Order: sequence, then structure tokens, then C-alpha cells
Amino acid sequence: MRQAAADKLRAWAARRHGLDSLPMTINRRRVYILPTRFGLMLALILVAMLVAGLNYNSNLGLAFAFLMVSIALVTMHHCNRNLLGLSVDVTTEVDAFAGREASFEFVLRNDSSVERRDIEVRCTAASGIRSVAASSSGSVTVAIPVPQRGIARYAHFELRTRHPFGWFHAWTYVQSPLTAYVAPSPRGTQTLPAATGSGSRLRSDVRGDEDFAGLRAYEPGMPLKHMAWKVLARGGAPAVQTYTSLAAQPEWLEWAALEGQDAETRLSQLCLWVVDSDAAQRVYGLRIPGKEIAPARGAAHRYACLRALAVFGNSEPR
Repeated sequence: MRQAAADKLRAWAARRHGLDSLPMTINRRRVYILPTRFGLMLALILVAMLVAGLNYNSNLGLAFAFLMVSIALVTMHHCNRNLLGLSVDVTTEVDAFAGREASFEFVLRNDSSVERRDIEVRCTAASGIRSVAASSSGSVTVAIPVPQRGIARYAHFELRTRHPFGWFHAWTYVQSPLTAYVAPSPRGTQTLPAATGSGSRLRSDVRGDEDFAGLRAYEPGMPLKHMAWKVLARGGAPAVQTYTSLAAQPEWLEWAALEGQDAETRLSQLCLWVVDSDAAQRVYGLRIPGKEIAPARGAAHRYACLRALAVFGNSEPR
């Protein structure tokens, strides 16, 4: 019954306020407040104190009961003010891997002269808490588990607070859709294909001068210009930096190179290849049924490839 009531209130708030544009500043009409279980218990105790004070004509008991009622009303005001006027923004699209977490970074901005304490940002069952000092801003990360590949959509998120005493619960709904592109889990047993895109395995003995390929033990006669001085300064064994010219040549990560495997296994292997190619700063392209991404490198290219793998097969939003 509690969940059904919360769903109805959320739907009513969505109809009342409509779709929100970020960044958004919380105004009075957006804040809802109710007593918590501790607040209800306090209310029952205060009612009992008032009845007992009137019944036994105890001025001290009545004075204490009225004092506690005054404190409760002031607490309710502070709980409401803790959200009022706060601005919120968030990156609405993020990338993640299946079986891990999609991390949304929320930015809270407090332009007032009062510190905002214990602001909770909640999306589905995940949440994060942050206090924001006066005339400053702060960020809070909410990590949402994403067990399956595809596109995960979240229609809204909430800002909550129980400051200062936990007697009242104030919250607001922000109707701004969040999207997580969930790529398959990067795993597989096959190594990167060669730069020719033929599907053969990468040769590790090819050397050049264009791209960093790793470290190897120093041997007498090696050029000192490639010496890894930082490793030596940290007390490590003498090593030299090796480079490969193969990393600068375009390679194709192809669906057809993984024959005999089911679709999800192929996608996981391709995802691993994308991650490894990006880490090695190689120029690579992606070919899957219905999609071809030209060879390139960099963060934008990596995200484009991972999103193509995430939406492969027209996965339904969840």
C-alpha cells in the first residue's frame, strides 16, 4: 500500500509539473514534506503530554509540551528550507558495462547563505548523500546497478532530506529522464586481430617509433633515450620504453571474425577488443550487422563503438 501510494503521488507530481529542464532550481511548489515514524511518535507523545497536563492542571507539563511543539514546528521549517532554492544538474547520458554500475554525477548548487546538510539524491534504489556549504556547489555520484546489456532509462530522480532531527521527511521529484547505455561485459579469450583486419592475431614483435607499447627489461646496448627514468627513480628495475608502428595502422573489429559463437559472446568479445584497442591507442573500426563505424581513436570513438554494441539488436528500454 505504501509503494502504491508513493507511485500515485509521483504520477500526480509528474502531471502537475511536467517535464523539467536542467539545471533546475527547487521552488516552494516542488517541495513535499511529511513526518517520519519518529515524528509521528513525537506527535503522539506531545498529545499525551498535553492531555495529561490539562487533566492534572500541571502548568510545568503544559509549558514543556508547548515548548516541544514549538521546536517541532521550527524543525519542520528547517527541513523544508534545506531543499528550497537548491539547484540541481546532472549528466543525463552515461555509459556502463553489463553487470556493473551506471554512475550519474549530480551537481548541487547552493546560492544561499545557509549550509544545506545531508541532501540525498535517489534514483531507483540507489542513492548518494552530500552536504553543500553556503554559496558553493558540490557533486554526488549515484551508482545504479545495470545487470543487462541495452538501454536503461530512468524517468525521474528525487532529492530528499531529513535534516535536522529526522522528525520530518522533505522531498521533491525531478522529472528529467536519465539514460544509461549498457555495453556488454568486456570478456573473451581471443586476442586483438591484426591491423589488416584479417582476424589473425596481433604480432608482439613488431617495433617502430610512433606509439607507446609498454616496458621491457633493459639490456646493454639499448639506446638511453628510451630509458624509463621514472621507473628507475622509484626504485624499480632498469627498463626501456618500447614503441610499435602497428598501433597507428587501422584495424577492423569484425563480427564475422567470431564465427561459431552466439550473439552475446560475440558482443562481449568485441567489447573487450574495443577496450583493449582504446587502451593501446590504436586506430580501429567496428563492423557489426547493420552498423559500421569507420576507424578512428579517442574517447568519442570509444563511446560510439560501445553504444553501438549496447543497442545491438534493438534492445528494449528498461
